[in-house]
Amino acid sequence: MNQDRPSPKIRALESGMQLSIIIPAFNEAAGIRPTLVQLADTMATSGIVHEIIVVDDGSTDGTSEELRKLAEELEVLQLVVHQRNRGYGAALKSGIHSAEADIVAITDADGTYPNERIPELYHRLLSDRADMVVGSRTGANVHIPLARRPAKAFLRALANYLSGHPIPDLNSGLRVMRKEPIVRRFNLVSDGFSFTTTTLMALLARGHHVVFVPIDYHHRTGASKIRPIYDTFNFVVLILRVSVFFEPLKIFLPVTLMLFLLGFVVGVVQLLQGDLGDVTATILAAALQVGLVGLLADMISRRN
Repeated sequence: MNQDRPSPKIRALESGMQLSIIIPAFNEAAGIRPTLVQLADTMATSGIVHEIIVVDDGSTDGTSEELRKLAEELEVLQLVVHQRNRGYGAALKSGIHSAEADIVAITDADGTYPNERIPELYHRLLSDRADMVVGSRTGANVHIPLARRPAKAFLRALANYLSGHPIPDLNSGLRVMRKEPIVRRFNLVSDGFSFTTTTLMALLARGHHVVFVPIDYHHRTGASKIRPIYDTFNFVVLILRVSVFFEPLKIFLPVTLMLFLLGFVVGVVQLLQGDLGDVTATILAAALQVGLVGLLADMISRRN
């Protein structure tokens, strides 16, 4: 008689699995072998019972073939295969769903992150009783292209204001985190590059303990898949969307105040001209409506 496969939580208890490391891979043939071999060597001496899950997200450049060879060489390596490219977020979701451990780490397949720091981040999560430990790319050796730095600084400043927390690195792809609060918010996370930003802001907004640890960031192997203008615009929209969901007054209240101020100034000007017309009333009415929508959104957010 066939029995259903036990749940990941039960399997983790039976195997003593402590950490599942998730690596999304899309067309990373140039860097996947050295990244995984170095990570496997690091974890083998860490004393942490672990598994490494690589999600092949529809690769077409030889990554799939290289991963099949590595799976035969590395006992801890598990493969999850997407038949077509579904996106960074979708790959992480698939990997986390497949993870046996209650604590998961994520990193990239291109050799940019210092994966030898993963055991340290894992122990920091336990010692600080944190829900997430982020490898913040603020170390001594950080190689982020100059063209991307102004956009990253703007996004970080916007996220700092809307979240109410100092965020040294908004979208670092190296982090260790407890699985449960992340899975619980999968409905908020798109299948694209926004996984790291959304989960970080969601946890901060709801008072979860997040720790930032400085790390280095190396030159990547292979071509970057970031589209600077398109992805920056999408990140701005994403941050605003997450903020409306968790802290709507931080968006609606400034807009309301600006409209009231504009209405006041226009009203004074029109009054001095002896013609207090409908423009002032329209602006003030718009301010009132925006404020009421913000209060309603805040009430719904708190209730949920």
